[in-house]
Amino acid sequence: MTIRKINREDRESYLYLVEKFYQTDGVMAPIEREYMEKTFEELVTRDTYAVCFLAEEDGKAAGYTLLAKTFSQEGGGETVWIEELYVLPEYRGRGIASKLLETVFAEYKVKRYRLEVEPDNVHAVKLYGKYNFYFIPYQEMVKTK
Repeated sequence: MTIRKINREDRESYLYLVEKFYQTDGVMAPIEREYMEKTFEELVTRDTYAVCFLAEEDGKAAGYTLLAKTFSQEGGGETVWIEELYVLPEYRGRGIASKLLETVFAEYKVKRYRLEVEPDNVHAVKLYGKYNFYFIPYQEMVKTK
């Protein structure tokens, strides 16, 4: 298994993985492909706001994690949001999600890591709990155009 930062040659693999992720119960609704393509361009142009790690098994894309970098006064400093973490079903149970998380922790020594998870996604909750993530009593709000 290889885990590395995404590059321009990974465009089709990235878009495939993201499309699969946005077809799961882990998201509220699918997103427009234009958003995926815009994110990909951001990822391969600079890493100011977003970073993506790609997991490969036998040279094939198996999963990814998309990160957003921010600062949190409440959290005491730099924060990494684990925006998305997804492993294709045929590659699950091989420790890929754990390796993706461990790569994030090794690469970014920040004050806080945050993520969202559906409480009924017991496998994800168990995985994140293994790394000492815990639920906080906030509810998010969002405003869009």
